[in-house]
Amino acid sequence: MDSQMDWHAARAALEWQVEMGVTEAISETPINRFEQVAPPPKAGVAPGVQAPAVPVLPVAEFDPVAEAESVARSAQDLTGLQAAMADYPHCELRKGARNLVFCDGVAGARVMIIGEAPGRDEDRIGKPFVGRAGQLLDRMLSAIDLGRDREAAQSVYITNVLPWRPPQNRDPKPDEMAMMLPFLKRHIALAKPEVLVVMGNISCQALLGKRGITRLRGHWAEAEGLPVIPMFHPAYLLRNPAAKREAWADLLDLHARLTKKV
Repeated sequence: MDSQMDWHAARAALEWQVEMGVTEAISETPINRFEQVAPPPKAGVAPGVQAPAVPVLPVAEFDPVAEAESVARSAQDLTGLQAAMADYPHCELRKGARNLVFCDGVAGARVMIIGEAPGRDEDRIGKPFVGRAGQLLDRMLSAIDLGRDREAAQSVYITNVLPWRPPQNRDPKPDEMAMMLPFLKRHIALAKPEVLVVMGNISCQALLGKRGITRLRGHWAEAEGLPVIPMFHPAYLLRNPAAKREAWADLLDLHARLTKKV
């Protein structure tokens, strides 16, 4: 009778433990759960023989500038360069711009003018220097018998450091300029001008590695193997009409260089 009661008591105790969530029974031999268990040997490796270490190669970081250089070099003409710039996906400015602003004027002109970045009007139309600053630029060029719609020796070719408009016309960031600089250099090589005119601080920084247009203007420099004359940006002249005197002196200096009087 007592053994029968012991069996029922034991069963009741076991059922109670199961209801409480017990899933394992305590074995007679204690288990050291802090003991490290050796992993099973890899296939093809004999027990007791250490497998050769597999070298972990570092993951190469993506370099958008290096890709820009490669893409720009592959462009064989201006049409191909424009297409390459349109397809280049890594500059965030393209997401907020309406149009890629590539160029205006006559390809192959003796003078290549390099502005900073498109403004609202340029972004809307897709050509550089078409707003108020562009109208002033046209008058400045006409004063020394140059123009974007002229032929032969009187023509000019115009582009910008950046092909996309920065938000609120802010200054380009260093990484944006770095990504677009290979395209600009290739643009110069394909356009084959005789003289470069860099307008404004951003253009000077991109090609000359310097800022401070008030100090740089009036002094010839060199970039990409070509003579360079820094000049005030027409937008600056609209805000500071008194600087037009220095701009006129720079235009005369450019005209003298083109007519071989210096």
